[in-house]
Amino acid sequence: MADRSTQLILDALSRALAEPAGLPLHAARGQPGLLPATVLGRQVGQRCLEAGWLRPAGDGRPGDRVLLTDRGLTYLLQQRHPRLLLEDLVRALEARQEQWADLLAVVHAVQRDLEGLRESIRRILEELALSPTDPAPATSNGTASESSDPVLTELADWQAGHGGEDCPLPELYRRVAARLPALTIGRFHDRLRRLYADRRVALHPWTGPLPEMPEPACALLVGHEVAYYASNRAG
Repeated sequence: MADRSTQLILDALSRALAEPAGLPLHAARGQPGLLPATVLGRQVGQRCLEAGWLRPAGDGRPGDRVLLTDRGLTYLLQQRHPRLLLEDLVRALEARQEQWADLLAVVHAVQRDLEGLRESIRRILEELALSPTDPAPATSNGTASESSDPVLTELADWQAGHGGEDCPLPELYRRVAARLPALTIGRFHDRLRRLYADRRVALHPWTGPLPEMPEPACALLVGHEVAYYASNRAG
């Protein structure tokens, strides 16, 4: 019995050495502990506490974690060769590193999921901002209000400030993008096509040499023409 008790003590102290944050003194309900919850295990645990080899990490309530004391480490070194203890610690360190690698993999997977969700949210918000199915609010005479669409609003503002001149598409894109930061040139073109099909805007071609066109990415192919200017059809 004495040999069995001594072995349990040394095993418990060795495990406590590898668990700096502490463990419950006794295992319970599938939870790890330094000692089995048997009659002998409880006797050995009481002895470790009374000898000062282990101390409670909390206020000593059942289930609280216990820590290895300096006295416990001294006793352990007297009973076991330091090399064996170092080997135990190295194995514990390797196990922690594997756990850390697993946790990092989970964190990276969650981060990828979050980025995917953010991208989905961004796309939906962008679609809502430019949704062609949203009805335009009516004015007092029953016609659709130009202020309901940022393209029409910015186009009207440009023409009002430039004597009714047609607005270059690069300038119109910059103005609308200031209202809708998520706006891409492709979606800007889609919106222009819908407004053109609804006869709410007129699109006008570039008449100069194509190599001299500024910011050609903003130009829009309509039929056989390269549209580069827009105007409201109200006039």
